[in-house]
Amino acid sequence: MNPVDDSMRSFVIVLPLLILSLFPQSILAVSEDKVSHLFFIERSKNKNLVHYDIRLTGNTGLVDIKPVNVYWVLENGRREELNPIERKYAYGIVHQEKLDQNKFKVILAGLKRLEIIVERMNDSFKAMVSINGMESVLEKIYIKSEEKRNGLPKVLYIDLFGRTKGTGLPVRERIVPK
Repeated sequence: MNPVDDSMRSFVIVLPLLILSLFPQSILAVSEDKVSHLFFIERSKNKNLVHYDIRLTGNTGLVDIKPVNVYWVLENGRREELNPIERKYAYGIVHQEKLDQNKFKVILAGLKRLEIIVERMNDSFKAMVSINGMESVLEKIYIKSEEKRNGLPKVLYIDLFGRTKGTGLPVRERIVPK
């Protein structure tokens, strides 16, 4: 047998073992956290969506620190993180407060007056808001905007879509910025 082949075979066997021994926790770690979808934001500008998911522990309780995760799902299906400007001024979460064992209050950067309460309902977590004065499960936020001359968007209106907590009937409310 060729000595080069033997050394190459040894290298191929030893390299993965070496990598595993140097970084065992990062490579082999299996997170017990689970994710469950809450709601999304759709915009008139394009078909990219902003998703809001809840992070759960292995026993389906809320994680204690920053339980809501926000990210883009692009038109092509690719997932992407928000950039710092989007996170701070538009779609990010500016406040997360634990209210109870399975209950959090969340405030979005672009909708500071909309108080979202994330709580367990039956076997899953839901985003609860007031839509047209009725306690409702938030399903979607739609933002209608147009580009201004300086390239920044001007929000014309925001629609909240959900289902009432009591009856499950669809409900919608339009918010027109001043």
